[in-house]
Amino acid sequence: MLIKNKKAFFDYHILEKIEAGIQLFGYEVKAVRQGKVSLPGSYISIKSGEVFLLNCDVAPYQVNNTPSNYDRKRERKLLLNRKEINKLIGLLDEKGTTLIPTSMYNKNGLIKLEIGVAKEKEVG
Repeated sequence: MLIKNKKAFFDYHILEKIEAGIQLFGYEVKAVRQGKVSLPGSYISIKSGEVFLLNCDVAPYQVNNTPSNYDRKRERKLLLNRKEINKLIGLLDEKGTTLIPTSMYNKNGLIKLEIGVAKEKEVG
């Protein structure tokens, strides 16, 4: 396990977990492997049939070698098949559910993101 979003488990009831690939640049993969990622505050959105990770902060691997136009919190596409995307859309139709990243890890040399289908815990 590389990075875990502990705040997600504190603020939400995780109903289901789904594994997704993530589209990263080479220097971002190196940064993730070094643990230079912050998942708290990030979320997942579905736009026109595609799934994206938003507001996830990936710090530069080497500041001097990072492109000048690098956006640390850019929108990153998640790699899921159509069946998985349709399942997520169906789960989001339930009232009060949201998609949040719960962890990011290395699996067979690839960076994977664990998506949690969650409901917010009631305060009080």
